[in-house]
Amino acid sequence: MAAGLTAADTFRHLDAFQAAAEAADGHRAAGSRGHEISARHAARVLTGAGLRVGYERFTFPYRETLAERLTLLPTGEGNEAERHIPVRAMAYTGATAPGGLTAALTPVTAHGTGGAGCAAEDFAGLELTGRVALLERGECTYAEKQANAASAGAVAALVYNSEAGELAGTLGDPDPSALPVGGLTREDGLALLAAVAENPAAAVRLELRELVEDRETFNVIADTPGGDPATTVVVGAHLDSVAEGPGINDNASGAAAVLATALALAEHEPAGEHPHRVRFALWSAEEMGLRGAEHHVARLTPAEREATALYLNLDMAGSPNHGLFVHDGAGADERSAAVADDLAAFLGDGDASRTSAVPFNGRSDYAPFLEAGIPAGGTFAGGDGLKTAEEAALWGGTAGEPYDPCYHRACDTVENISTEALAAHTRALARAVGRYAWHLP
Repeated sequence: MAAGLTAADTFRHLDAFQAAAEAADGHRAAGSRGHEISARHAARVLTGAGLRVGYERFTFPYRETLAERLTLLPTGEGNEAERHIPVRAMAYTGATAPGGLTAALTPVTAHGTGGAGCAAEDFAGLELTGRVALLERGECTYAEKQANAASAGAVAALVYNSEAGELAGTLGDPDPSALPVGGLTREDGLALLAAVAENPAAAVRLELRELVEDRETFNVIADTPGGDPATTVVVGAHLDSVAEGPGINDNASGAAAVLATALALAEHEPAGEHPHRVRFALWSAEEMGLRGAEHHVARLTPAEREATALYLNLDMAGSPNHGLFVHDGAGADERSAAVADDLAAFLGDGDASRTSAVPFNGRSDYAPFLEAGIPAGGTFAGGDGLKTAEEAALWGGTAGEPYDPCYHRACDTVENISTEALAAHTRALARAVGRYAWHLP
């Protein structure tokens, strides 16, 4: 079933998803026309393969960035010029007034074992009233950091990355009382720290605004015609993109691999004679906080949760400077650990040492399944992190560069796809589906 799959089997779907973005507003974000065109394409493909296709509709708070600007202001000494610094508005950020706010910076460091800004004592003795809190990423949620900063009197918060690369995140849900919160690269965060060290009165002008409104969207769910519903293997990928681009690697690539795998299974087992039912899912609103997968898991009855044997996730399968990553199930449960072992062998073409384990970090659609006690696993070609020298020696590519330089950007088009990565991750997914349709780990 897997041996015959090539990148071409997924590229026809990538082309369709690219066309969907071009026919809309350049993106396929949940609640947009681009997403609906993409979902209708997926539904036609799955229906044509003989699967039972349905939709799960739900309402979610749509968000779209309107302004994200940050400027380090001159100190007034010498011929200093304003320095413009790239900033990413956190999803569901509080908004500044049009034109932004101007305030001095106050660095916040960690006290004890928690991350910076994760405890109220981190702000003790600091002058935060009317100022912008500057914190490092880590340990607790961005929502917790901003809530603690707000309680200390800050008017905004800037969070810089704890590793190389841009920082994009979410506050989780709309909150009228939330501060404006932006994400920075580590380099820019450290530069702001240095500016405050040189001049404690260092100030910034910050403008963060976004559109937030309720919209309806839907998951596409397709079940095999056969297989016991009491042992269901769920295979999923999110279909929506961010509003900044067409999202072909993130995550049309994973969705296309799911479609290619569904077609391969239907071709080899048109009557669905495998003992376990397979459910293929294309989630919506992942980029808005995993909302499609959360909606699906939340509406499962206790019996349906018990019947869900495991979940396989594929999020970003075609990164141009790719890696062969497998989510590490060792810290979850025995079945998740077994799935990770199988996926490492499948992705490594029989040699698990060619792959590398990455932790479940809660940033993709496996999270609601794990939280519900459902075993999970998945592969990953790499996102906005930087490839190490050891990884470049193992897989090729360029050390010190992002796995995907177009992550969450307008350049995430079909030209941003590695056919080698796409073929490898698609075959690994197909091998896992073929195995688990007959034999659970």
